Amino acid sequence: MTDPATDPRTDTPPGAPADHRWPTGVVGLGYGGDYNPEQWPLETQLEDVELMQQAGVNLVSVAIFAWATIEPREGEYHFDWLDDVLDRLHAAGIRVALATATASPPPWLTARHPEILPRLADGTVLWQGGRQAYSVTHPVFRRYATAMAARIAERYADHPALALWHIDNEIGCHVPRDYSDAAAAAFRDWLRARYGTVDALNDAWGTAFWSQRYGDVADVLPPFTAPTYPNPTQQLDFDRFSSDAMLDYYRDLRDAVRQHTPHVPVTTNFMTSTSTKGMDYFGWAREVDVVATDHYTVAADEEREVELALSADLTRGVARGRPWILMEHSTSAVNWQPRNRPKAPGEMLRNSLAHVARGADSVMFFQWRQSVAGAEKYHSAMVPHAGTDSEVWRGTLGLGRALEALAEVRGSRVRADVALVFDYEAWWAVELDSHPSVDVTYVDRMRAYHRELWRRGVTVDVVEPGADLTGYRLVLVPTLYLVRDEHAAAITRAAEDGATVVVTYFSGIVDEHDHVRPGGYPGAFRELLGVRTEEFAPLLAGEQVALDDGTSVSVWTEKVHLAGATAVRTLASGPLAGTPALTRRTVGSGAAWYEAARLDDVALSRLVDALLGETRVQPAAAAPPGVEVVRRHGEQHSYLFVLNHTDAEHRVPADGTDLLTGTTHQGEVPVPAWGAVVVREG
Repeated sequence: MTDPATDPRTDTPPGAPADHRWPTGVVGLGYGGDYNPEQWPLETQLEDVELMQQAGVNLVSVAIFAWATIEPREGEYHFDWLDDVLDRLHAAGIRVALATATASPPPWLTARHPEILPRLADGTVLWQGGRQAYSVTHPVFRRYATAMAARIAERYADHPALALWHIDNEIGCHVPRDYSDAAAAAFRDWLRARYGTVDALNDAWGTAFWSQRYGDVADVLPPFTAPTYPNPTQQLDFDRFSSDAMLDYYRDLRDAVRQHTPHVPVTTNFMTSTSTKGMDYFGWAREVDVVATDHYTVAADEEREVELALSADLTRGVARGRPWILMEHSTSAVNWQPRNRPKAPGEMLRNSLAHVARGADSVMFFQWRQSVAGAEKYHSAMVPHAGTDSEVWRGTLGLGRALEALAEVRGSRVRADVALVFDYEAWWAVELDSHPSVDVTYVDRMRAYHRELWRRGVTVDVVEPGADLTGYRLVLVPTLYLVRDEHAAAITRAAEDGATVVVTYFSGIVDEHDHVRPGGYPGAFRELLGVRTEEFAPLLAGEQVALDDGTSVSVWTEKVHLAGATAVRTLASGPLAGTPALTRRTVGSGAAWYEAARLDDVALSRLVDALLGETRVQPAAAAPPGVEVVRRHGEQHSYLFVLNHTDAEHRVPADGTDLLTGTTHQGEVPVPAWGAVVVREG
């Protein structure tokens, strides 16, 4: 008998925690995409199933935008077409992630109840005609949405195709912040629960400034468009509230389907990337059975494969190392960028395998068949407008074969010696208005450090501030402007216990209420770093200052005084010449570095080399520039993913069998230009 702990046919990937739930009945790695049969005649739907079988598709999301088709008029339900779709998919052996159909309310609902429509900060109503034309906090919409979710769950609770619940879709994508009357009332309720009394709220918001003190929470409004800067802590709390409100909406729909199908896992598709900051996905991840995410590369980004890697590492961090689902990405061009270039030959395969390399156990797309009408008709799909005689379709077939060959990778895990601390609250706070420099953005230093490590083949875990840092040799803390005392203490303990910790400028400055920590910057990290900054000295647009080794800094400098640390680099020009720009302090059995000025690429590269030398962190494999290497670890084997993002063949040290070709290699493995290999080691 096969051991269920290692059998890839089981619903829970091998090695996953006991509470991890995976789409039921999905064999090997998941493969498929959003399927919208309501857009197509029956003959096309029949062809779809045949093509899915050819491509090796085993999981599709259905009914995401089907509310108006299911319920064209209030109380009039048409389920026969969906019954037939699910029956056909089941007969073909294809599992279904069934949606709640709530991602866009039907026109009759917004016409009858215009009060459910969301608003911008200036009061502009976001009308029906696109999608997500709803306020998640409005009780009327919540009632209709949960009723629809419950009705679908009741009807399909025992359908044999049902593998996963897909709640709504990209919640908060288009309306991350709603300023409607319903949102204002919910915000006040949230504040009462958070603070208890109006005095506590006044203290947290610092309302003695600008005569903002409240006598009653009932007088509080969302941070509407104002004559000048709204209260920053009010803005920060509205960010927190908005994330919580959208999560509460998800919970309501989740609970509505769970009443009928407690045996079916539930998720919603996150948007974990360096461009989506509206939702605190670390908190959201605790409420889903399996993390699922959508990710799209930006064609104009010349380093889009690097950004993809960071976003995938972030998703793995949000999932706390567990297997996750890539719910959407694109086979080729999208429709929403200013200039929508198609993907280059091999790019779709490399993108897909990069996500798998970093922890995804399912690869899905938007969408299965490219639409001929609507706003997304120029968004690529697995079956393009050109049909099956196309490079896109041949890529769809090729990826299906690759994922089938990689079935045994399912459930294996990524390990890393480097932790990168990421915090949504710090992101919200650091990019508030009325700060020292608009050029200081949250993801800038994060992307910079991750990029340098990616280039060296070093794997990074992205972790939340409260994560256990035990065992990490290198801990990166970029722009952690807002930090809680307990999180600062945990970072300090990591250094004391032997890790090398790197903190960048504009970190540790404020507490959770966005109140400045007095006594000098960098506030919560002064003692750890052994420095004290008396004043910020941001640089003007385009301005650069030389360092003592011939490199330079831009955007940021500060008046730093050493208080136990040693200056590694100093400013060599400008009014602060001689001032430390990069410092290091021995802490316990570890060390703490401070990037007090924004290092240029050369200076940062030298710093990263020094950090890797100090910590003895090794790459997954020695690889030339432009060749990405990541390793997943299973119970019996490890798997080295090698992705060549260059136009030349390269060789990488490896021993084992390339699962994509079946070829066994000793000593090194050749990787074709724009190609990929996945080596089973051991």
